[in-house]
Parts: sequence; C-alpha cells; structure tokens
Amino acid sequence: MSRLPLGATVRRDAGLYGYERALRRAGMQVIAGVDEAGRGACAGPLVAGAAILKPGKSGEIPGLADSKLLTEKARERCYEHVVRRAVSWSVVVIESDECDRLGMHVANVEALRRAVALLDVPPEYVLTDGFPVDGLGVPGLAVWKGDRVAACISAASVLAKVTRDRIMVDLDRHHPAYDFKTHKGYVTDVHNAALLEHGPCPEHRMRFVNVRRAAGLEPLASSVEPEPSSVELVETTDAEPSIADLVEATSVGPGASQGDRVGERGESA
Repeated sequence: MSRLPLGATVRRDAGLYGYERALRRAGMQVIAGVDEAGRGACAGPLVAGAAILKPGKSGEIPGLADSKLLTEKARERCYEHVVRRAVSWSVVVIESDECDRLGMHVANVEALRRAVALLDVPPEYVLTDGFPVDGLGVPGLAVWKGDRVAACISAASVLAKVTRDRIMVDLDRHHPAYDFKTHKGYVTDVHNAALLEHGPCPEHRMRFVNVRRAAGLEPLASSVEPEPSSVELVETTDAEPSIADLVEATSVGPGASQGDRVGERGESA
C-alpha cells in the first residue's frame, strides 16, 4: 500500500497544482495523472489519458479543470495546451468489442495501466481519479474527485474526453441514425429511441442491459453491465472533506508491460 510520501502535505486551499507541489517537495519530481472517458457510455470506445506536467509556472495549463466542467471549446483549448506543454502524454483507446470481452471494470483498469505504460518518460508517482489502480509499477494515490483537485489528472481527463468526443463525431458519419455526435454514446432519450428503432450497431456494447434489450437478447446472468444513467451524476456534499477523505491508499504491483497500443486513431482523430 502507498500513501503520500513523508513530508508531502496538501493544504485544503492548495489549488489545482497543490498535489504536484507537495509531491515534489517530498522528492517525487515526475508525477503522472491518469483518467478515462466513456466508461458509462453504452456505445463507442473507452479512452484513457495520462499526462506528466512540467513543474512550476511553465507547466500550468490556462483554463484547466475537470473536462466534464468545461465547454467543448474550452476542452479543445486545454487539449492543445496539454499536448504542447506536457513533459509526456499518452492516449489509449479500448474498442467496444474489447470492453465487452473484458467487462467494463477490467477494461477500465487495463486502459489506465496502458496509458501510464505508454508514457515515454517513466513517472515516479501516479495520481488516479477516485479509485486505486494496481500494476502501475510505481507508487500512487487514488485522489477523491481527482479530476477537480489535481492538475495532472485534469490534464489526463481532457486528453481522454477530447479524444473520445472526436472519435464519436467520426463514428456519427458512419452510423448517422444514432446521433453519436451529440450524445457521444451516452444514454439519452434520443439515443435510446434510435437504439430501439434501429437495433445496436457494431459500436454498441453488448454487455449493457439497454443494448441487449434493443437487440432482443436476454440479459447476461452474472456479467451484464447495468443500464447507464442518462445523466453523468456528480456527487455533492455540504461538508468539506479532510485530506484523509481526499486521499486513498493504492496498491503497487508489478509494472505493466509496454504492451500493444490500442487505437492509434485516438491521437489523430
């Protein structure tokens, strides 16, 4: 298990770059953030991004925030800043059929591992969003609402979200009946209506209850994914979290191999 290194203290008011500053004070200079986009969608790929930002002012990204809180234009601007300014960054695309084969949780963890493994500058420490990821080969922390409180996770979130949105816009040209360019494969009334009218296309994830229903298939007994919500829920609380609440321990396992990169189109879409 791993926690913040001795001497790394994060103040409540430290801001978006507070985690990186605290880790650097403790001697960890190369810090990666990793995040995904598309886990809750029932169509299209799962995309993971990883980013290592420069220390100090040169590594600060104008307008950076959780990708879900940014407008499309703001995300695109942040994306261009991240790819130009980052020490290293990577994007991994897990196609819908592989998500079906692995199951969403396994696919999600695998995507995050691959994204870190593909960084051409090996990190000394990895920050993940919300839950621990083992098998990274280096110490790391799962940070509560990490894409809102840690800059490198926010940068990874932007990389993943912009890449996935571009892919979904491209898929809309091949499957115009589903309006992927608008809802990006998440369950909306429009998407559900198209799914029921036309049935699933090859980009739909066949483990999801609503997709199987539209295809006239019975739900899988034990491995089916629940029907995703039509709204990406954001947890809110009136109480301020403590640092202990913000940070969870994460296991450190054997290093992931460089492996095969999934979906080269992710960077060029």
